[in-house]
Amino acid sequence: MHQFHRLFPVLFASLTLAQSISLVNAQEQPKSATDSTKVANARLLNELPFSDKTSFELAHKGFIAPLPQEMLKGAEGNPVWNPKQYDFIKEGSATPDTVNPSLWRQSQLINISGLFEVVPGIYQVRNQDLSNMTIVEGKSGITIFDPLISTETAKRALELYYQHRPKKPVVAVVYTHSHVDHYGGVRGVIDEASVKAGKVKVYAPVGFLEAAVAENVMAGNAMSRRASYMYGNLLPPSTTGQVGAGLGTTTSAGTVTLIPPTEIISKTGETRVIDGLTYEFLFAPNTEAPSEMLFYIKEKKAINAAEDATHTLHNTYSLRGAKIRDPLAWSKYLNEALGMWGDKAEVVFSMHHWPVWGQKALVEHISLQRDMYRYINDQTLRLANHGETMVEIAEQIQLPKAVGTRFSNRGYYGSLNHDVKATYVLYLGWFIGNPATLHVLPPVESSKRYVEMMGGTDALLKMAKTYYDKGDYRWVAEVVNHAVFADPTNKAAKELQADALEQLGYQAESGPWRNFYLTGAKELREGVAKLPAPNTSSPDTLRAMSLDLFFDYLAMRLNGPKADGKRIVLNFDFTDVKERYVLEMVNGVLNHTPGLQAKDADATLTLSREALNQIVLKQTTLKSAMSAGSVKLSGSEAKLDELLSYLDNFEFWFNIVTP
Repeated sequence: MHQFHRLFPVLFASLTLAQSISLVNAQEQPKSATDSTKVANARLLNELPFSDKTSFELAHKGFIAPLPQEMLKGAEGNPVWNPKQYDFIKEGSATPDTVNPSLWRQSQLINISGLFEVVPGIYQVRNQDLSNMTIVEGKSGITIFDPLISTETAKRALELYYQHRPKKPVVAVVYTHSHVDHYGGVRGVIDEASVKAGKVKVYAPVGFLEAAVAENVMAGNAMSRRASYMYGNLLPPSTTGQVGAGLGTTTSAGTVTLIPPTEIISKTGETRVIDGLTYEFLFAPNTEAPSEMLFYIKEKKAINAAEDATHTLHNTYSLRGAKIRDPLAWSKYLNEALGMWGDKAEVVFSMHHWPVWGQKALVEHISLQRDMYRYINDQTLRLANHGETMVEIAEQIQLPKAVGTRFSNRGYYGSLNHDVKATYVLYLGWFIGNPATLHVLPPVESSKRYVEMMGGTDALLKMAKTYYDKGDYRWVAEVVNHAVFADPTNKAAKELQADALEQLGYQAESGPWRNFYLTGAKELREGVAKLPAPNTSSPDTLRAMSLDLFFDYLAMRLNGPKADGKRIVLNFDFTDVKERYVLEMVNGVLNHTPGLQAKDADATLTLSREALNQIVLKQTTLKSAMSAGSVKLSGSEAKLDELLSYLDNFEFWFNIVTP
C-alpha cells in the first residue's frame, strides 16, 4: 500500500510554475554578436518608428510610487521576486549588440514598474509579477482583478496600494481568465473564510475552474519542462541572457493558490453591480485562454480587455505547449467589444502592459489588434487553399504595414511565424498532404542517415561552418541538429549548434524565441542541470479538481504495454460527496464510470474526498488512514498495489536539444 502516495506527484504544472526552479549556477560561456547579427538587428532600426515615444509616455502616465526594492522571499527564505534583477535595462539606453532592438525597447517599457492610477478609482501594480494586479475602489471597499501568480507578490502589491490609498477591505476578486498568473496569488489578498462567510465574492467566467485546473494537468510535466526554456529561467538576466518575456519581465516563484469562484459570468451582456459599480461582461472563450472574459465599468468608462488586447502580438499557440487558440474568434470578440463599448469608453487597460487613454486612441488600438488576428486567420487559410503548406505559409505572410509597424502588434510574446503555423494546424492538422511526410523516421534514425548521406559528421560540420560564417544561422541550426542527434557525444557538433542558436537568440524579437534559443545553447554547452524540480502539488488545485479529472489523470499515467493483458476492477465510494466510481483496467487502459459499483470488483475503497486529498498530498498514508478508520478497504489489497505498479512517474529534466 506504500505506493498510494505516488498517485499524484505532479498535480499542476504551468508556464509559471517552472519558474520555481533555482537558477543554474554553472558558468555560461556566451559569445559576442557576429557581424551578421549586428546587421540583422540594425536593419530593424530602419523599419520601425523608434522615434515614436508614445508608449513610454503611456507607460509612465499615472505613476504614484515605485515597487519596494528589497528581495521578496517566501516563508522558508526562498527567493520569490527580485525587483532589481533587470536593473541593467535602462530606459533610453542604446540597444546591446546581443539583443533585438525592438525587444530591447519592449523590455525597457515593461520595466517601468510601480503603482499607477489608470483613472480615479482604478489603480494598477505593474511588474510585481508577470501580470498586472488591478484594484478598483467601490462604494464600501476594493475589488481586485487578477491577483498575480504567487501569494507573496500579490500581498506585497496590495501593501503598496495601501501605503498610498485608503485601507478599505477587499470585497470582491475578479479572475479575468484561467491562466495561473491571473489567480495564483489570491490567498495573498483574501482568505477563504471570508469567501465562505459571504464577505468576499469571487467572480470568474463560466468554465474557469475546469480550465484552470485541467489545461496543464494532462501534459503538465512536458509543459513545465518546456516552460523552463520559454521563460528563460535557466538563463541569467543579462544582455547575453534573459531580458524579459515580452508579456512581462518574468514570473514569480512563490506560493500558488486557488479559491474557487462564487459568482459565474456565463454570457455576453450580463451585468453585475459589484460594490456600487456597474460591470457589463463580454464572454470570450478560446481566445487567449479557454475561459476568458472582457468587461466594461460603466461609471469609470473603462474597458478591461483581459489579455485579448495587450501591447504585443499574443500567442495563438504557446511554445511551452498548449491547445491551439482561435484567431478568428479572437478577432470577433474584439470587434464585439468595439461595438458594445467603443463609442463611450475613455480608457482601455489590460492585465499586462499599460493602458491606452482617449476614445479615438483606444478604438484604434483594439481595431488594429482585431485586424491582426483576423489577418492571420484569413491569410493562412487563403494560402492553404492555394495548396501552400504550413512552413511555406509562415514564410510568406507579412502583416499589412499599418498593423505590422505598430509596436503594440509586434511579436514580443507570440510571433507571426508560429501563430500562422498554429492556425494551419488548427484547421488542417500536422500533416501537410505530401505523403513523403506522412510517416517519417524518428529524429535519431533520420539524423544518422542524413549524416551518412552528407559524407559523415566531419564533412557536415565543415560545410555547416561555412554557412555559419555567412550568417545563415537558421540553416546551420537545422542541419547541425542532425549531427547532434546522430552522435550526441560529438562536442564539435554541439558547440557549433550552440553558436548558431545563440546568434538566432540575439536576433529574436520574441522574448520566448530568444529564451528558447539561448537556453538550448546553454544546455548544449553545459548539459542538462538536474536541479530541484518544481513542486507543483498545489493543495488548492487538488481540491478544485473533479473526481472525473482525477481519474483521467491516473489513466494518462497508466503504462499501457505493461498493463496489457491484465484486468483489475476497483470500486470507489466517496461518502462525503455522495459519489461512486468503478475503475476498470482492461486492454491497457483505465476506464472509470461514475454512479456505478461493480459486483465483481477486486476491491472496494470507502472514503471521503478529503481523505483522498490528504493521502495524495502526503498529509497521511493509506495505511494510516485505514488504521484511523477514515478509509475502509474490502477485497484484495494486492490488486490495488498491482494497479499502482503500472502507473508511470515522469522525469522532469528530460532532454530537449539532445536525444
